Amino acid sequence: MALYLARFILWLGGWKVSAKIPQNVKKAVMIAAPHTSNWDLVWARSAFYILKIPVRYTVKKELLKGPLKWILNGFGAIGIDRTHKAGKKQSMTEAMIQLFDDRDELVILVTPEGTRSYQPDWKTGFYRVAEGAGVPILCGYLDYENKIAGIGPSFEAKGDMTETIEKIKDFYRPIKGKYPEQGIR
Repeated sequence: MALYLARFILWLGGWKVSAKIPQNVKKAVMIAAPHTSNWDLVWARSAFYILKIPVRYTVKKELLKGPLKWILNGFGAIGIDRTHKAGKKQSMTEAMIQLFDDRDELVILVTPEGTRSYQPDWKTGFYRVAEGAGVPILCGYLDYENKIAGIGPSFEAKGDMTETIEKIKDFYRPIKGKYPEQGIR
């Protein structure tokens, strides 16, 4: 049912799907950029259903209660529990690495900008999670100019973090978000 709804939503909006998914990737951090609108969730979620990629995103575990749990789980939410077994509070990065350690398959979606506004300095948590979990970074995108939802290249979180993030940004620079002035420059 969700697949047909996703196809209908993308057809209605005039969107197409394009993907270069590396074979045999069962775990990855998928970044989504440029993130400039709340509409990004609608188009991206629909594209992931069509591509049969069970992308998840993190929320505080406390949000996954009552009717909100049903809605958020339907969109791929996965609860983060930052309390460590020893009672010490974990960082978000440590908690996300633990999610990868606990599962055979997992793709977590992260917006490196951390906001829908223009942000020249990306948060580096996505890189640190990929590095700590030993998983690749996949580049998800929404090109509003051409109405294409897709997945671009993958990157390894090894070596110089700043250099790798600049290479990732280079991929995203020509892609126009809903509000291009808020995108990557």
